Amino acid sequence: MRNTAKITTAVLAAGALTLGLSACGAGDSGSDGPLIVAASPVPHAEILTYVKDNLAKKEGLDLQVKEFTDYVTPNTATQDGSVGANYFQNKPYLDDFNKKNGTDIVPVVTVHLEPLGLYSHKVKKAGDLKSGATVAIPNDTVNEARALKLLAANGLITLKAGVGNEATPSDIAKNPKNLKFKELEAAQTPRSLDDVDAAVVNGNYAIESDLKPAKDALVLESPKNNPYGNFLAVKKGQEDDPRVKKLAKLLTSPEVKKFIQDKYAGSVLASF
Repeated sequence: MRNTAKITTAVLAAGALTLGLSACGAGDSGSDGPLIVAASPVPHAEILTYVKDNLAKKEGLDLQVKEFTDYVTPNTATQDGSVGANYFQNKPYLDDFNKKNGTDIVPVVTVHLEPLGLYSHKVKKAGDLKSGATVAIPNDTVNEARALKLLAANGLITLKAGVGNEATPSDIAKNPKNLKFKELEAAQTPRSLDDVDAAVVNGNYAIESDLKPAKDALVLESPKNNPYGNFLAVKKGQEDDPRVKKLAKLLTSPEVKKFIQDKYAGSVLASF
């Protein structure tokens, strides 16, 4: 049910986007028009806007940033050429999306990591969650598994051996606190904090909701050997677009690294 609803929403959103944007200069492989990049508002669009305002002109890059608040439309828009690239996702999520939707979107360059965190308005420590507590988790395949792995890494649950990036609550082997799970669209998890005992929230949505992952999270993903770095992505075949190459270079520049360090103070970590 949840997948059907999300796909329907994505199709409608993608259709509206196609009508609202000119594909010329977006998905077009020519280097004269603007490069339109779909991005989540925080931190992706903020990072892109920094590049646009401070670095792009020197490289002769006409960069346009289009913000989206979901994790589906940026990929459908990239696939149909409504935008030339996107910046919002990690490799496990993209692999799952391509497999389920028949798309052929590929990563170009990894820019940053947003650590996933567990937050609560009701307890100060993860261990203080009471028996039967309700925990909100993202309902998309990869982020749900990622959330469960975070809880497992911190001793709240135990997952079955060999569970990968498609884990769901049915893959929990041990649940000593008898936690209950409320599966929500990722963007809704921080808004649920007054209604649940705790919520696992993606880094970008945490920041948008004035949560400070480095300070406010009860537990936080470790950046060590973390496969969830966020990257610039394009439809396969567009990797050599001169505009994409220019943007990839700028997104991994010392200036952008300093911007990320100064603005996000450890809540977003540069991956280069």
